[in-house]
Amino acid sequence: MIPKDAKLVEHLFDLEKIEQAPTRNGYGDGLVAAADENDQVVALCADLTESTKTNLFRDKYPNRFVEVGIGEQNMASVASGMAAMGKIPYIASYAMFSPGRSWEQVRTTICYNNQNVKIVGAHSGISVGPDGATHQAIEDIAIMRVLPNMTVISPCDSVEAQKATVAAAKHKGPVYIRFHREKTPIFTSEDTPFEIGKAVIFYDPKEVTVAVIATGPIGHNALLAAKNLEEKGIGVRVINCPTIKPLDEKIILKAAKDAGAVVVVEEHQAHGGLGSAVAELLAENYPVPMEFVGVKDRFGESGQLDELFEAFGLTVSDIEKAITSVIDRK
Repeated sequence: MIPKDAKLVEHLFDLEKIEQAPTRNGYGDGLVAAADENDQVVALCADLTESTKTNLFRDKYPNRFVEVGIGEQNMASVASGMAAMGKIPYIASYAMFSPGRSWEQVRTTICYNNQNVKIVGAHSGISVGPDGATHQAIEDIAIMRVLPNMTVISPCDSVEAQKATVAAAKHKGPVYIRFHREKTPIFTSEDTPFEIGKAVIFYDPKEVTVAVIATGPIGHNALLAAKNLEEKGIGVRVINCPTIKPLDEKIILKAAKDAGAVVVVEEHQAHGGLGSAVAELLAENYPVPMEFVGVKDRFGESGQLDELFEAFGLTVSDIEKAITSVIDRK
């Protein structure tokens, strides 16, 4: 059942009625909202202003926008200098280029100096589709969560993406937020809780057999899997975990203790992402059997979103298989 305080949308399980939008739309709207609240918010982009939805900010605040051009490393360093002077810079590009190409500058000029820069990785995951492996960032969570001082966020839909973007401006220190290009279900509402560092239970049966911890838009598939399995007598608690670093350790440890088995679901490499972060936490505090639904040590490829989810084992059916598999190991 859906906890009342989760405040999810009405047509949660109806794929024909549920509204859909790319999470990058939430970034564009959230950036403008953050700028409305704080005149120190500025934005930089690496020649992808429309694709990243930074154009909404540019059009409203042209004097606070800098088009850097195709130079992600320079963009990171310029933003670090602006932050040192009291600005709150958001830097946007495709995640494969920022932080992918600019990782060393992010590490040394931003994180080492603990500068207040917000790094926006658009077109993350395999949902970039036809653009193929070179543009599909499925390693970005891993390379960012390892950096000292860095906060890492992966919103589940466009509504949560807007909240995360606004919250980042109020958070002191480096923040990385990943966004998707393709339309995905909007399953949270304006009233759904969001706070950096906090996870929220989105599905909670009377008797919990397995806990599923999900991040990003693929979390909707986790909800569909939980609904299907509940009809078969398997109780699945689904936790939306938008903040990968720092983890909400309290809610994850409680879920592991309540269920005795955990499945982690993410549109990212199974190694190094949320699954690894959860495994590290549980290994030190409360080891339980785990399964990982994610990309299994391979590069992306061209294709439509549904084709890629099928090829990479990220469908509702794949999540159900992981849940039943981990039950057998309890």
